[in-house]
Amino acid sequence: MMTILLVEDDKNIVSHLSAFLAGEGFAVHSAAGQSDALGMLAEHAVDLVLLDVSLADGNGFATCRAVKSEYGLPVIFLTASDDEFSTVTGFELGADDYIAKPFRPRELVSRIKNILRLTKSGGGVVHLGNVTVDTVKGTAQKDGRDLFLSALEYRLLLVFLNNRGHLLSRAQLLDALWDAAGEFVNDNTLTVYIKRLREKIEDDPQSPTLIKTVRGLGYKVDV
Repeated sequence: MMTILLVEDDKNIVSHLSAFLAGEGFAVHSAAGQSDALGMLAEHAVDLVLLDVSLADGNGFATCRAVKSEYGLPVIFLTASDDEFSTVTGFELGADDYIAKPFRPRELVSRIKNILRLTKSGGGVVHLGNVTVDTVKGTAQKDGRDLFLSALEYRLLLVFLNNRGHLLSRAQLLDALWDAAGEFVNDNTLTVYIKRLREKIEDDPQSPTLIKTVRGLGYKVDV
């Protein structure tokens, strides 16, 4: 059974979300603030951390930094903050995903399972052709050289990795990025980000072999 640490100071959210996650087969521990969360991690084996940005004690960004540096665990930010600054800061600290409140519980469970599947295979290291993604450190390299992906480029790459072998429509990609950046991402900017990502990971961006276009339908990664 996978164990989740929910770091949230809203008692109603803790109560309802803990019950829902338990019903989905997860063991759940909860903490209201940074010190309680780190104390809990020192005492219990945890597979993933669900983390709010605004906490009664400390803040989610500092907690994420400590969780990543001390325990190397996957982190999903669960917060009402949907501004670009919070998103970029979270991903720069190594967050694995970001979902804004209010959220659909089953979507959250799907995100959790995707992240756990990625991080439990190869110790968090995932390969896509000659690209290596370390989902624990939140880094991506090609042939051993850092790709220096932006927060949204990294998020887009994770979306493709989470759905390897599946066709993704532009609408599905927009939905996945919407939670990370609110109105910052629209159809035009999606085109730009796919182009930028291809320029960094493909050997020949004009003839992509990693992120393939399925004309009229969307995109697919199946390497």
